[in-house]
Parts: sequence; C-alpha cells; structure tokens
Amino acid sequence: MNRLDESQLLRKAAELADLLAGTVNGGASVGFLAPLGRAEALAWWEGRAADVAAGRLAVWVACDGERVLGTVGLAFADKANSRHRAELVKLMVAPEARGRGLGRGLLATAEAAAEAAGITLLHLDTETGSPAEHLYRSSGWTPIGAIPDYAADPGGVLRATTIYYKHVPVTAPTR
Repeated sequence: MNRLDESQLLRKAAELADLLAGTVNGGASVGFLAPLGRAEALAWWEGRAADVAAGRLAVWVACDGERVLGTVGLAFADKANSRHRAELVKLMVAPEARGRGLGRGLLATAEAAAEAAGITLLHLDTETGSPAEHLYRSSGWTPIGAIPDYAADPGGVLRATTIYYKHVPVTAPTR
C-alpha cells in the first residue's frame, strides 16, 4: 500500500477515476449516483489534491504493478476539539480484485497510519446491509446505529446508513 502525495495523486487520478466509476456503476454506495462518467470521477479525484497537499486528507492505493486495484483515505478533522479523530473514506477495491484480502489490507494500512499520526478515534459510514459491513465488523469496528433514508444508492433509492467507530491505540503523533 502506498500513500500518495499531491503530485502522485494527480498522476494516478485517471486510474482512481476508473476505479471510482467502476465501483459506483457496479452498485456500491460511495457518495455518487450512477451512471458516473469518467470525466466526473476524474474531476472529483483531481479536486482532492489540495486536501492531500494541505494534510487534510491522506490517500493510499494498492497496485498490481502500476495498475490501481484499490484505495482508501483518511479525512482529518480540522476543528481544534476534533483533532484526535479522522474519518475513513472511499475504501474501494476493483471488482476483479475482491476476495483477496485487499480491502482488509487497505483498512489495516489506514488504521496503522491513524495510530502513527496520534489519531485515537476513527469513524465511517456505510450503506446498511452492504458487503462492506462484514469487513468493518470483522475488523473490530463498532456499529452505533443506522440512520434511515440517509443517502441515495447509485440507483437513486434512499437507503439507511450505519455509522461505525473504532478506537485506535494511543502512540506519539507523527502527523
């Protein structure tokens, strides 16, 4: 798993766009409606570069050679009373790479990076009943409840979202 800096993110943006569009168009709820075109997905990833440069967002990719097979991000809180926590965002694995532990590896990478950065609490949301819930529950994440009709799935249907959290061991911050 490789953490991307701003220039690396921009170089990988087209591949990340393909991953995002494929994920959404394949039915996964990651904040977009289908059909998601490559241009829109590319613009979204390019728009993340400033946050990566400013340290507000960390993005990792898993590659097979040069090809991006998965990604995950940590969005760091910007409020003074929230700097101990981060949100796990956009965990995606290409359909052809699923079932090989890549999602679990990306999740572990983000958790270890949070620990190294002095983050003590992680949170995320995911569509209730989605395959992602098994990954989070089996990785020690705690569900705190579901919000009905929270977000539209890629087809535009309102679905419940479950909120999860995980405490991270305390270590010296390096962020």
